[in-house]
Amino acid sequence: MDYLYEYLLFLFQAATIAAAALIVFSGFLALGARRRQGAEGHLEVTKLNDALNDLKQRIDQAVLPRGAFRKALKVAAKAEKRRQKRQKASSEPAHRVFALSFEGDLQASRVAQLRYEVNAILSQAQEGDEVVARIESPGGLVHGYGLAASQLLRIRERGLILVAAVDKVAASGGYLMAAVANRVIAAPFAVVGSIGVAAQIPNVHRLLKKKDVDVETITAGRYKRTMTLFGENTEEGRRKFVEEMEDLHALFQEFVADKRPALDMDKVATGESWHGRRAIELNLVDEIMTSDEYLMRRCEDAEVFELRWVAPKKPLEKVLEQIESRLSRLAGRLFGRGW
Repeated sequence: MDYLYEYLLFLFQAATIAAAALIVFSGFLALGARRRQGAEGHLEVTKLNDALNDLKQRIDQAVLPRGAFRKALKVAAKAEKRRQKRQKASSEPAHRVFALSFEGDLQASRVAQLRYEVNAILSQAQEGDEVVARIESPGGLVHGYGLAASQLLRIRERGLILVAAVDKVAASGGYLMAAVANRVIAAPFAVVGSIGVAAQIPNVHRLLKKKDVDVETITAGRYKRTMTLFGENTEEGRRKFVEEMEDLHALFQEFVADKRPALDMDKVATGESWHGRRAIELNLVDEIMTSDEYLMRRCEDAEVFELRWVAPKKPLEKVLEQIESRLSRLAGRLFGRGW
């Protein structure tokens, strides 16, 4: 038995040393990353017109004979020169489209990057420019998504055209963001809507009482704590909590209705969500189209730039993200809805 105890103690000590070494190593790497990229991050800009042309040329190179491919390159180069010449001669500025992506989690943690992206766009914005916001989120905390929607609202208030594109899901807080746009497009089976509010609070009071454990919560203010995790919840507290939820739901509806007045709130503010083809019948979206299709069309008559603010990440954060991604894929296989 003593050998087993010593062995377990050795394993614990080894694990502690390894964890400490990992933290120190992560700190050095993170410090180096900050020195290379800056303390806050950096902005990556890709001209989608060039990226699309590069894809086309790669396909042409693969499928066309060598002579035909060279001829196609010359034709494309001449066409580009003519376009640039017409643009210089024109008194009107070139149409520009800025594309950004928001991948939402429970806390809307990417709102910090969204802020930098919006700041960058507004620093260069001209009359007639357009912003395409690709949104993917099932919703989350009210204050996080409220701030994210407010960042997009800055674009619309500047007088720019704002298009929200939903390829997979923009529900609850995600739809709060999408509703800000002048126009909402969605893929045929994208999930949108869910104009509702939900809260789930576990309570272990009876378990603690059974184990003779007392929990005291000291508050100043009648409704400082309406529902608790450890204490005994009262009917008065429940009523107040429901009242706050209903008021929050009303604010949600007022915000969306102000941006999309054609919506029938009695039909869509039930907490339900709809797929793209059904959502268009309810005026939740304006057109069925993927973001890729829309941006490819805009590349034909405008300069399209994709912006992404990249914040430096610690190595440990990258490992945790990989674990989270794998767990999400596993949960999707176990619980995902399909046919």
